Amino acid sequence: MNANPFTLRSALLLVLGGAALFVALLWMIGAGMSGGNANDGGGHAAGHGLNGFAGFARLIEAQGRTVSLSRSEQAFDAPGILVLTPPHYADTAELGRIISQRRTAGPTLLVLPKWQALPIPAEIRPDGAKDGWVQLGGTQVADWTQELPAIGNLEARIMPGSGSWSGFGAAGALPEAKAVQTIASGGLATLVDDGRGQTLAGFVDDGNDYGMLSRWAQKAGNRQGVAGSALQPLVIVAEPDLLDNYGMALEENARLAMALVAAMDESRNQPVMFDLTLNGHARTSNLLTLAFTPPFLAATLCLLLAAIVIAWRAFLRFGPPRKTARAIAFGKRALVANSAGFVRRTRRLHLVTLPYADRARATLSRALGLARQPTPEQAERAIDRSLAARAPGAAPFSQITARLRSASSVPQAVNAARELHALERKLKR
Repeated sequence: MNANPFTLRSALLLVLGGAALFVALLWMIGAGMSGGNANDGGGHAAGHGLNGFAGFARLIEAQGRTVSLSRSEQAFDAPGILVLTPPHYADTAELGRIISQRRTAGPTLLVLPKWQALPIPAEIRPDGAKDGWVQLGGTQVADWTQELPAIGNLEARIMPGSGSWSGFGAAGALPEAKAVQTIASGGLATLVDDGRGQTLAGFVDDGNDYGMLSRWAQKAGNRQGVAGSALQPLVIVAEPDLLDNYGMALEENARLAMALVAAMDESRNQPVMFDLTLNGHARTSNLLTLAFTPPFLAATLCLLLAAIVIAWRAFLRFGPPRKTARAIAFGKRALVANSAGFVRRTRRLHLVTLPYADRARATLSRALGLARQPTPEQAERAIDRSLAARAPGAAPFSQITARLRSASSVPQAVNAARELHALERKLKR
């Protein structure tokens, strides 16, 4: 018969490796890592093309802020700065609902789309091109900018401009001056303009004081707000080239992006969340997602620990199970062993020693042919006299039985019983 190819160690490694891979698979599914690559050339924070905002996200993260790419609507209620980069085809009602919901949750940065980007065709794809790279086509104003709930018509338009910008005490150039998108809504306080008075970026002027934003807007000629409101600022960037990867190639634009985020959060400790749901990368919650999300994460960890304990007990029982013996075996020997065990556990040795001494006295009296004595003491003295005559030098019977009756431990009782048994054998010969 061949030896078992699976040793104890190999079986343990197989079980632990399989369990670890299974838990990792569940965690990846729950964390949404099965949704594919979001770098699809879109104008969002996961896009690495010219129209994407991956460079903006990395720049903010490099400043020490916590940056996340959100694929869940839960980010709309979370504290921190929310960056919205909706596409041209975004749902107007849904976008308006999100903006209204965010006015009391945290600062919001809305970047309008402009470029019509297309994947680079294979026949003209340059050597060294990376995933997500696109070629910029024409420009288009998003239809939802004409009547955005809670804001109204932003009056966005795209036309040739000066190719420069000024704001936050600095100035710079735009990467493309032939198509500059501006907004002319009177409900906005200008933060960045194109040098001709056209607004490139601003915040909704609702009469409230938004700290640094209001101070920078005042320097641009806008009125000072009133402090004490619970509303959070809503900043709208009409020209995406100020913040997208196309514009991040210019150092002045990168400094403008940092100044804009710093003005929205003077504490410099709020996280920044880039929304991907409006760009078609939403992830719906499922049971696995909930299992690895607080507060359900604690229950999941408890279940994993219980599984580890069960697996460890199964590992210790590796191989065929042992046949369980009877609690009480058959036969006289088993009966005696069980009785002795019971006496030992209860520590009542007198239940054994006294009857054994009486039985030995009766046995020796019959063996020596002694007449029946009226008392046990007289019988033991008779046995001592007969023992002294037949076996000189032997210990008296009465002394051995006295030690047996007074034994307080099992070893003492066993030694006295052995001496008594040896004495019986000596007298019977």
